[in-house]
Amino acid sequence: MVRVGLTTERLVRAGAELADEVGFDQVTVSALARRFDVKVASLYSHLRNSQDLKTRIALLALAELADRAADALAGRAGKDALIAFADVYRDYARAHPGRYAAARHPLDAEAAATRAGGRHAQMTRAILRGYDLSEPDQTHAVRLLGSVFHGYVSLENAGGFRHSAPDSQESWTRILDALDALLRNWPGAPTP
Repeated sequence: MVRVGLTTERLVRAGAELADEVGFDQVTVSALARRFDVKVASLYSHLRNSQDLKTRIALLALAELADRAADALAGRAGKDALIAFADVYRDYARAHPGRYAAARHPLDAEAAATRAGGRHAQMTRAILRGYDLSEPDQTHAVRLLGSVFHGYVSLENAGGFRHSAPDSQESWTRILDALDALLRNWPGAPTP
Protein backbone atom coordinates (compact mmCIF):
# COMPACT_ATOMS: atom_id res chain seq x y z
CA MET A 1 0.00 0.00 0.00
CA VAL A 2 1.35 3.41 -1.01
CA ARG A 3 1.35 5.87 1.87
CA VAL A 4 -0.70 8.98 1.14
CA GLY A 5 1.46 11.99 0.36
CA LEU A 6 4.61 10.06 -0.50
CA THR A 7 5.75 10.60 -4.05
CA THR A 8 9.08 10.00 -5.71
CA GLU A 9 9.61 13.75 -6.06
CA ARG A 10 8.82 14.40 -2.40
CA LEU A 11 11.16 11.61 -1.32
CA VAL A 12 13.99 12.88 -3.52
CA ARG A 13 13.59 16.43 -2.21
CA ALA A 14 13.58 15.13 1.36
CA GLY A 15 16.66 13.07 0.53
CA ALA A 16 18.37 16.21 -0.78
CA GLU A 17 17.50 18.07 2.43
CA LEU A 18 18.83 15.14 4.43
CA ALA A 19 22.06 15.24 2.41
CA ASP A 20 22.49 18.92 3.28
CA GLU A 21 21.94 18.13 6.97
CA VAL A 22 24.00 14.95 7.47
CA GLY A 23 26.11 14.60 4.33
CA PHE A 24 25.41 12.90 1.03
CA ASP A 25 27.27 9.73 2.04
CA GLN A 26 24.85 9.22 4.93
CA VAL A 27 21.72 9.26 2.77
CA THR A 28 20.02 5.87 2.50
CA VAL A 29 16.50 4.62 1.96
CA SER A 30 16.50 3.57 5.64
CA ALA A 31 17.44 7.08 6.79
CA LEU A 32 14.75 8.52 4.56
CA ALA A 33 12.16 6.11 5.95
CA ARG A 34 13.05 7.22 9.48
CA ARG A 35 12.56 10.83 8.41
CA PHE A 36 9.00 10.05 7.32
CA ASP A 37 8.39 7.61 10.18
CA VAL A 38 7.50 4.83 7.77
CA LYS A 39 8.80 1.34 7.11
CA VAL A 40 11.58 1.04 4.55
CA ALA A 41 9.45 -1.30 2.44
CA SER A 42 6.87 1.47 1.91
CA LEU A 43 9.46 3.51 -0.01
CA TYR A 44 10.28 0.78 -2.50
CA SER A 45 7.22 1.57 -4.58
CA HIS A 46 8.92 4.92 -5.30
CA LEU A 47 12.64 4.08 -5.16
CA ARG A 48 14.51 0.93 -6.19
CA ASN A 49 17.27 1.24 -3.58
CA SER A 50 19.71 3.69 -1.99
CA GLN A 51 21.70 3.94 -5.22
CA ASP A 52 18.55 4.97 -7.09
CA LEU A 53 17.85 7.59 -4.39
CA LYS A 54 21.39 8.96 -4.64
CA THR A 55 21.23 9.10 -8.43
CA ARG A 56 17.94 11.01 -8.26
CA ILE A 57 19.39 13.45 -5.70
CA ALA A 58 22.41 13.94 -7.98
CA LEU A 59 20.13 14.71 -10.93
CA LEU A 60 18.11 17.13 -8.81
CA ALA A 61 21.30 18.92 -7.70
CA LEU A 62 22.63 19.11 -11.26
CA ALA A 63 19.32 20.55 -12.47
CA GLU A 64 19.23 23.13 -9.67
CA LEU A 65 22.82 24.15 -10.40
CA ALA A 66 22.15 24.36 -14.15
CA ASP A 67 19.06 26.53 -13.60
CA ARG A 68 20.97 28.90 -11.33
CA ALA A 69 23.92 29.05 -13.71
CA ALA A 70 21.68 29.77 -16.69
CA ASP A 71 20.02 32.63 -14.80
CA ALA A 72 23.40 34.02 -13.73
CA LEU A 73 24.85 33.84 -17.24
CA ALA A 74 21.96 35.56 -19.01
CA GLY A 75 23.32 38.60 -20.85
CA ARG A 76 26.91 38.14 -19.65
CA ALA A 77 30.11 37.37 -21.53
CA GLY A 78 33.83 37.10 -20.94
CA LYS A 79 35.13 37.67 -17.44
CA ASP A 80 31.71 38.75 -16.17
CA ALA A 81 30.25 35.39 -17.28
CA LEU A 82 33.19 33.46 -15.83
CA ILE A 83 32.76 35.11 -12.43
CA ALA A 84 28.98 34.66 -12.41
CA PHE A 85 29.32 30.98 -13.31
CA ALA A 86 32.00 30.35 -10.68
CA ASP A 87 30.01 32.17 -8.00
CA VAL A 88 26.96 30.01 -8.68
CA TYR A 89 28.96 26.89 -7.89
CA ARG A 90 30.54 28.37 -4.79
CA ASP A 91 27.27 29.79 -3.46
CA TYR A 92 25.40 26.55 -4.13
CA ALA A 93 28.07 24.50 -2.34
CA ARG A 94 27.87 26.80 0.67
CA ALA A 95 24.07 26.72 0.84
CA HIS A 96 23.67 23.04 -0.04
CA PRO A 97 26.81 21.08 0.84
CA GLY A 98 25.10 17.69 0.58
CA ARG A 99 23.51 18.46 -2.76
CA TYR A 100 26.79 19.84 -4.03
CA ALA A 101 28.44 16.54 -3.07
CA ALA A 102 25.60 14.75 -4.84
CA ALA A 103 26.32 16.69 -8.03
CA ARG A 104 29.70 14.91 -8.10
CA HIS A 105 28.06 11.47 -7.79
CA PRO A 106 28.98 9.20 -10.72
CA LEU A 107 26.13 8.76 -13.19
CA ASP A 108 25.78 6.27 -15.98
CA ALA A 109 26.44 7.74 -19.43
CA GLU A 110 22.77 7.84 -20.41
CA ALA A 111 21.65 9.73 -17.30
CA ALA A 112 24.56 12.14 -17.55
CA ALA A 113 23.96 12.90 -21.23
CA THR A 114 20.20 13.33 -21.10
CA ARG A 115 20.02 15.40 -17.96
CA ALA A 116 21.50 18.61 -16.59
CA GLY A 117 25.12 17.44 -16.85
CA GLY A 118 25.05 18.26 -20.54
CA ARG A 119 23.69 21.72 -19.78
CA HIS A 120 26.69 22.42 -17.53
CA ALA A 121 29.11 21.49 -20.28
CA GLN A 122 27.23 23.64 -22.81
CA MET A 123 27.26 26.64 -20.47
CA THR A 124 30.96 26.24 -19.76
CA ARG A 125 31.68 26.07 -23.48
CA ALA A 126 29.50 29.14 -24.05
CA ILE A 127 31.65 31.06 -21.56
CA LEU A 128 34.78 29.88 -23.35
CA ARG A 129 33.52 31.14 -26.73
CA GLY A 130 34.18 34.60 -25.32
CA TYR A 131 37.84 33.62 -25.05
CA ASP A 132 38.09 32.35 -28.65
CA LEU A 133 39.45 28.89 -27.80
CA SER A 134 39.25 26.12 -30.36
CA GLU A 135 39.33 22.38 -29.79
CA PRO A 136 41.06 20.62 -28.10
CA ASP A 137 41.98 23.69 -26.04
CA GLN A 138 38.34 24.29 -25.18
CA THR A 139 38.11 20.81 -23.63
CA HIS A 140 41.31 21.43 -21.68
CA ALA A 141 39.86 24.72 -20.41
CA VAL A 142 36.56 23.09 -19.40
CA ARG A 143 38.54 20.59 -17.33
CA LEU A 144 40.68 23.34 -15.82
CA LEU A 145 37.68 25.41 -14.77
CA GLY A 146 35.89 22.42 -13.28
CA SER A 147 39.01 21.40 -11.38
CA VAL A 148 39.63 24.87 -9.98
CA PHE A 149 36.01 25.54 -9.02
CA HIS A 150 35.48 22.13 -7.43
CA GLY A 151 38.87 22.06 -5.75
CA TYR A 152 38.50 25.48 -4.20
CA VAL A 153 34.92 24.93 -3.07
CA SER A 154 35.74 21.52 -1.59
CA LEU A 155 38.71 22.87 0.36
CA GLU A 156 36.74 25.88 1.53
CA ASN A 157 33.76 23.78 2.64
CA ALA A 158 36.11 21.50 4.56
CA GLY A 159 37.40 24.52 6.49
CA GLY A 160 40.76 24.61 4.75
CA PHE A 161 40.97 28.41 4.55
CA ARG A 162 39.47 29.46 7.90
CA HIS A 163 42.67 29.79 9.87
CA SER A 164 44.83 32.00 7.72
CA ALA A 165 44.84 35.39 6.05
CA PRO A 166 43.92 36.68 3.56
CA ASP A 167 40.19 36.03 3.62
CA SER A 168 39.02 33.27 1.27
CA GLN A 169 36.88 35.76 -0.70
CA GLU A 170 40.02 37.70 -1.56
CA SER A 171 41.71 34.53 -2.76
CA TRP A 172 38.61 33.55 -4.77
CA THR A 173 38.59 36.93 -6.51
CA ARG A 174 42.30 36.68 -7.31
CA ILE A 175 41.90 33.13 -8.64
CA LEU A 176 39.09 34.22 -10.96
CA ASP A 177 41.21 37.14 -12.16
CA ALA A 178 44.06 34.70 -12.85
CA LEU A 179 41.74 32.32 -14.72
CA ASP A 180 40.46 35.17 -16.86
CA ALA A 181 44.05 36.22 -17.69
CA LEU A 182 44.99 32.63 -18.50
CA LEU A 183 41.97 32.14 -20.76
CA ARG A 184 42.71 35.41 -22.59
CA ASN A 185 46.33 34.32 -23.10
CA TRP A 186 45.87 30.59 -23.55
CA PRO A 187 49.17 28.93 -24.45
CA GLY A 188 49.59 27.49 -27.91
CA ALA A 189 49.94 23.79 -28.50
CA PRO A 190 53.27 22.42 -27.32
CA THR A 191 55.78 21.78 -30.05
CA PRO A 192 57.31 18.32 -30.18
